Amino acid sequence: MDALEEDTGVLESKRTATRYQILVGIAERQPAVSQQEIADEIGVTAQAVSDYLQELVEDGYVEKHGRGRYEVTKEGVDWLISQTTSLRDFLDHVSEDVIGQVEIETAIAATDLGEGKTVTLAMQDGVLHAEAGETGGATAVAVTDAAAGEDVGVTNFEGVLEYDLGTVTVVAVPHIRNGGSEAVDPERIGGEADGHDLIATAGTEALAAARSAGRTPDIRFGTADAVTEAATKGLDVLLVATTTELSRHTDQLRENGISYEVLDAGV
Repeated sequence: MDALEEDTGVLESKRTATRYQILVGIAERQPAVSQQEIADEIGVTAQAVSDYLQELVEDGYVEKHGRGRYEVTKEGVDWLISQTTSLRDFLDHVSEDVIGQVEIETAIAATDLGEGKTVTLAMQDGVLHAEAGETGGATAVAVTDAAAGEDVGVTNFEGVLEYDLGTVTVVAVPHIRNGGSEAVDPERIGGEADGHDLIATAGTEALAAARSAGRTPDIRFGTADAVTEAATKGLDVLLVATTTELSRHTDQLRENGISYEVLDAGV
């Protein structure tokens, strides 16, 4: 189950939240409780507070000692504690896991960095790098100390991180029924590979063609997503793909605005 879908106690329903607020209001004011004050504080009518109070008395969470005099019972205190704990856990999750992930990115330290110091960001080899000082158009603040080569958290981003998207060169390899890797010129694949940062293969025929060219692919699995992500981060990719795999890769590249070309590498 996703963390956001876990039991969040007081947030489960408006009714539960209102019961919680009223019980807190009683605990703050007991034993002399003004229903109108509670109503004004939480934004409901005095009649609604009265109805909820009656329910809380019936449930054993509140004792009534006379007109306008109420006291939270041990059961009521226990329920408040359980709901407060659940709410606190949920807020911790939002603060640390959700907001924290949005506000803090991870980079590789290009130089030694100090916590709280301004850094300049750059994309290198498909990875975000941080360098000490304010020397470029995109800056952030380091949230940890880091030696050069270590990972470092950065936040408080300013400016624009400028870099060019990578491109994808596609070599289509026929299905085995149509010749497979034997129908592809291995020298053409080898020559193209030299001008690219990564080699990806999709399909067994494509893997065989790359190996015939003396090349070991960097990416063999999940290639549609991996090739797109690599190009998005500025890397040039040679994709050797069996024709049956081709369309799902090129469709994804188009959807993400990645430039590509398909080469004829037949023998």
